[in-house]
Amino acid sequence: MMLFEVRNLTKIYGEKIVLDIKELDFEKGLIYSLVGPNGSGKTTLLEILSLIIPPTTGRIKYMAKWVDLYGNNLTVLRRKIVMVRQNPILFTTTVYKNLEFGLKVRGILKKERERIIADSLNLVGMRSFKDAQAHKLSGGETQRIAIAQGLACSPDVMVFDEPTSSVDMENRIAIERVIQEIKTQKKISVIMTTHNLTQTSKLSDKVITLFEGRPAPARLENIFRGEISQNKDGEKLCLLHNDIRLYLKTEKTGKMKISIDPLKIKILNHQNHDPAKNIFKGRIVQLTDEADFIRSICDIGIPLNILLPKEELKDTRFFIGGEVEIYCPEEDIRVF
Repeated sequence: MMLFEVRNLTKIYGEKIVLDIKELDFEKGLIYSLVGPNGSGKTTLLEILSLIIPPTTGRIKYMAKWVDLYGNNLTVLRRKIVMVRQNPILFTTTVYKNLEFGLKVRGILKKERERIIADSLNLVGMRSFKDAQAHKLSGGETQRIAIAQGLACSPDVMVFDEPTSSVDMENRIAIERVIQEIKTQKKISVIMTTHNLTQTSKLSDKVITLFEGRPAPARLENIFRGEISQNKDGEKLCLLHNDIRLYLKTEKTGKMKISIDPLKIKILNHQNHDPAKNIFKGRIVQLTDEADFIRSICDIGIPLNILLPKEELKDTRFFIGGEVEIYCPEEDIRVF
């Protein structure tokens, strides 16, 4: 069943079009990650789906029913969709009272409030903090309490804006575990934004890439600023960091951004490969297991994310610190 169905949605501030989405669907019961460069409209889309702000134009279906974006039923729907912000703010009182406030507003009896609060704090691993002063918690602890606060409201959907961007490793691991358990144990749908590509692959059932307010047809990773020029043979090259030159297919020149598809970059066999443009020597600095792929970060003077299908690596050994040659096909470099 579809959770959200977005149709012909725009959000405009002044003369700036922040979102322009013709069609976008979210299925119930999954974890979605919204990825893309800063300014691509990710947080704005979260706020619209959470019914915090209305779109400029367009319509949204929630659970197969059109939402009256200006009607009186929004309060009821907002209780089903909880947004946890990147930097949540808690009341200057105890953790327990922070969680209890929303339950009191809903008229839930004291005994039931106690049960719900204990269950929510247990899930985020923070039950021992129930009497702590919320405003004295660390950033990661605050984030976990904010998640418990949302869970206490028994939502159908939880929406996270960069849930681990400003927390330490211990809390990041804990929050990632909680997000998985929100889906598996509580059967709550999750939509989140993140710049952490490893986290995206680890947690997500589906990934949606936004670019300039629109869903992009391919992964937008390896984004760099450069200057495109034309050589004497009429070929286009993009200069990155003053010493890396990429051949690419484009009609554009001047200062641009480029994106290199991580699925298209190849790590070559040193002994046997055909000569080609856009071959660079580098060193592997990170290897991560991601579902059907191995993510490699290769330093060629700039860090390149490379997604390698596991089935292609059965007879190949890569290791951190190993020197390799990589190939970036001209046709897989996007200019914007």
